[in-house]
Amino acid sequence: MGEFSMTLIDTFGRVHRDLRVSLTDRCSLRCTYCMPSDFKSWMPTEELLSADEMIRVIEVGVNLGIEEVRLTGGEPLLRPDIVEIIERIKNLNPSPEISLTTNGVGLSKYAVALASAGLTRINISLDTLDWTRFRKLTFRDRFEDVIEGIASAQQAGLNPIKINTVLMRGINDDESVALVEWAMNKNLQLRFIEQMPLDAGNTWQQSEMITADQIMKDLSQSFELTPVGTRGSAPAEEFLINGGPHTVGIIASVSKPFCGSCDRLRLTSVGQLRSCLFATEETDLRKVLRDTKLSELDRTSKLQAAFQDSVRGKLKGHSINQIDFKKPDRPMSAIGG
Repeated sequence: MGEFSMTLIDTFGRVHRDLRVSLTDRCSLRCTYCMPSDFKSWMPTEELLSADEMIRVIEVGVNLGIEEVRLTGGEPLLRPDIVEIIERIKNLNPSPEISLTTNGVGLSKYAVALASAGLTRINISLDTLDWTRFRKLTFRDRFEDVIEGIASAQQAGLNPIKINTVLMRGINDDESVALVEWAMNKNLQLRFIEQMPLDAGNTWQQSEMITADQIMKDLSQSFELTPVGTRGSAPAEEFLINGGPHTVGIIASVSKPFCGSCDRLRLTSVGQLRSCLFATEETDLRKVLRDTKLSELDRTSKLQAAFQDSVRGKLKGHSINQIDFKKPDRPMSAIGG
């Protein structure tokens, strides 16, 4: 892995191998659990990292032991240079695994090019199978585009495809069984994600959240669910459906935190390195990248030190379930999922 490999170890012994990179905070949908329908507080374009800056940070990361780079947003397919970015990440030495999280709206246009560029895996967000509910949830009439995008990704060979679903009380929590059946029929891997307190509209209430236990209870009325086994650093707990081969995953970020095995770091679209999704502190890498007084050697050294300092300062876990929990200043769309 290179001279600096395997050095991203925090004070709790967690080795960090996964870097989540947000390409933009902008999105083509307005999902109610993420941002208000009229949200316009986007980051100024000049503050966003360029492709060159982003690749420079990722290159430092992979030389420190990062093995997977997940591209997120906002909606990453809104970056016009998305294919170029994937190609350049793929050509790094060592070459990391590249995955992408998308809302699927623009996927039919890009699927073949993404696969050819080196994309390994893809996660697509879809919270309902009802187009009228989709429009109500997202404030956009793009349901058919997402369905077409999923089909295009499969045809392009981006398999397995994971579908990310957030259940909301009184809105789509009656669709859990239907979603699982649909995913099995389409040979997709469905994962339910607990709604997290990272929405720009500050509407999250823990008392209204559909928990992992509730999801298990509802699914168990129709399916026999058997734990697959240890999940390592993966966020989802996987279950065989009726003995397999299909599985369903549940990500209980709030009710059953998995911080003890976390191996992830996050880079925001404006160049802030974060050791946790819920971190209240971050490290400014953009300042280092744009400091014209630094030699390239000194710049690399400072970026390496920033990675290592961020990891060493990582807390044992988030404090959502504690009375002193403080929500991050940035919403999910500005952090990157």
